[in-house]
Amino acid sequence: MLKVDLHCHSNVSDGVLPPAEVAACARQGGVEVWALTDHDEVGGTAAARAAAQEQGMRFVAGVEISITWAGETVHIVGLQIDENNEALVKGLEATRSGRDARGQEIGNQLAKVGIHGAYEGALEYVDNPALMSRTHFARFLVDKGYCKDVPEVFKKYLSPGQPGYVEHRWATLQDAVGWIKGAGGIAVIAHPGRYKFTDMQEGVLFDEFKQLGGTAIEVVTGSHTPDQYPEYAKLANAYGFLASRGTDFHAPGEARVDFGLLPPLPGSVKPVWHDWF
Repeated sequence: MLKVDLHCHSNVSDGVLPPAEVAACARQGGVEVWALTDHDEVGGTAAARAAAQEQGMRFVAGVEISITWAGETVHIVGLQIDENNEALVKGLEATRSGRDARGQEIGNQLAKVGIHGAYEGALEYVDNPALMSRTHFARFLVDKGYCKDVPEVFKKYLSPGQPGYVEHRWATLQDAVGWIKGAGGIAVIAHPGRYKFTDMQEGVLFDEFKQLGGTAIEVVTGSHTPDQYPEYAKLANAYGFLASRGTDFHAPGEARVDFGLLPPLPGSVKPVWHDWF
């Protein structure tokens, strides 16, 4: 069984390791086909490609685009993209704009509940100033002892309805799929089991995604629980989607499942990489 990981992050977005170190971690975990999918950013692609080649892995150029759909933030992964495609690059630049203003507002909201200096503190964890994210605030709050780990921070402070959550209007689903397809890539709905949609809303999302030219969903991912693997394998087949797989790695010890420990795709689905090699 080919070991494939098509979803992970470097410090070019909200991971903690440079692309070359992420590649080394992936290879150490036995990964043979690897994609770097930084949030709304392709600046680490060249370094990732070079490192993958040095590590003896097949490399897939990727990105994870933030969109707003039905009032919620959804992530669309692009695989096999041309990272130099002008429309994609400009679209990602537009998507990144506004992150710093949102970060300052998150800091203001946290100050209202007694957590002061959060914006300045989170900045210390940011390697790419254009890509400040909630994860950077989460690491700051963990290190300062407000919560025991990143998931607890999101639950208590950074999710909708919590004191540090600030809504941000991202790209549209049509934008993201269009940019990915225009760059020669394959559009994938990232970790669909993570969104708090009703079954009907999820069905509408899948239908719209398919109509726009989206072709795959993540089935086995570090952001899914094991009981969700067969659930989304079944849904992939029901909608005619290919299946993708990835750890959603951000930092050693921070993910639910580390490199090398993610189970293979169920045998009932067709992998997104079925015709790549």
